[in-house]
Amino acid sequence: MFHCALVSRLLLYTVLLLLPVLTAFPAFADTCVTALCHQAIGGLKNLHQPIKDGDCLSCHKRKSREHPTGGGKSFELAARGGLLCSQCHGSGGKKKVVHSPYRKGDCLGCHKSHGAANRFLLDVGADQAELCFGCHDSAPFKRKYLHGPAAVGECTRCHDPHESDEKGLLKGPVRDTCLKCHQDFARALKASKAGHPPVQQGPCTLCHDPHGAVVTSLLRKKMPDLCIDCHSEFADKVAGVKVPHKPLQQEGGCGNCHAAHYSKARGLLPTDEKSLCLGCHGRDDLGKPPLRNIKKELEGKKFLHGPIRNGECKGCHNPHGSNFFRMLRGNYPSDYYASFQAGMYDACLICHDKAMLTATETTSATKFRNGGRNLHFLHVGSRKGRSCRACHEPHASNGPKLTATGGSRFGAWKIPFRLSITDTGGRCSSGCHKSLDYDREKPVAY
Repeated sequence: MFHCALVSRLLLYTVLLLLPVLTAFPAFADTCVTALCHQAIGGLKNLHQPIKDGDCLSCHKRKSREHPTGGGKSFELAARGGLLCSQCHGSGGKKKVVHSPYRKGDCLGCHKSHGAANRFLLDVGADQAELCFGCHDSAPFKRKYLHGPAAVGECTRCHDPHESDEKGLLKGPVRDTCLKCHQDFARALKASKAGHPPVQQGPCTLCHDPHGAVVTSLLRKKMPDLCIDCHSEFADKVAGVKVPHKPLQQEGGCGNCHAAHYSKARGLLPTDEKSLCLGCHGRDDLGKPPLRNIKKELEGKKFLHGPIRNGECKGCHNPHGSNFFRMLRGNYPSDYYASFQAGMYDACLICHDKAMLTATETTSATKFRNGGRNLHFLHVGSRKGRSCRACHEPHASNGPKLTATGGSRFGAWKIPFRLSITDTGGRCSSGCHKSLDYDREKPVAY
């Protein structure tokens, strides 16, 4: 009798000692997670819902009456792999692209079964790179320039971890996925007058790597190589030209002059053509030796060369590069004395009548004539002909017909030049010769 009472008291004391432990996990008090058995599971930060509910038998089923058993197992899983998870989470794998572990039912390839340090039964937090790199190549994520989500390991910002109807398990079409974050870009693109066709119609990944790149702006190639992949007609024009446009060869390439995505100006220029060119050619320190400051040459002038008056520098110059002096669209002599020969003045003859330089007599090719005698031919086509710039400025002047009122540079001397024009002719006074008159209707006799 005494023995029975002692046993009863011992059992009571044992229960009282264990009571704080058993009640520390109220939902688990009558389940497997106790201080005596699977205590480690109860210590996990984020628990699988069945464990929170104390419902271990939703995943496990008893196969032996005794538990625990020495050297054996008295419980087994209610189903294998993805079939077990689908009992609660439903079955997937019905979309076009299914993540390989998910397709194979290997949910535990990414998730923990009982609980984990972070949400979704994952042992990784916002930086998912460690988990994803267990299967995926990490090389693109070690490049010099990284996409923001890739840099911080937020793979699921763009990708669905299970299945998708889009390539690469993207959460939506490439363009839509990008514009969900780049909303300011989307608004500006919609308001722009001109858009780059790949931006308007194609995926951003045509030009950009979505993870990492060795070229700035996540470009797949440096420019102009990237641009030439589509704009193949420029390949021959920019390759090996004698006079390349320097910005095209510098970092930024085509992007130094063109907007890559959208613009309010033609040709995807960030501003009007003239303003863009003068952004560089309006400085005194451009190039070695420095190029002329064209902006200064234009300021305050009464007369502008026709293309410049229309805001088009490309009327005379090829903006990408040329085989001719000063990136001109055609040949033009660099020497002061240059008698006309076929092809020598092609840059000027894009607009001007060729007969102005070839016809000794004319009534229409030029107004600079004495009767029918062509004075342009006399100056340029003669044995010791002079180039156009002996008398004219190529960009702007205060003199009529773009005449060089400030004089023409002849080595160390600037030759004075003055031209006065009448209704039927005029008078030319220069350091080349004495003052001479000419008249189309009443030719002066010399």
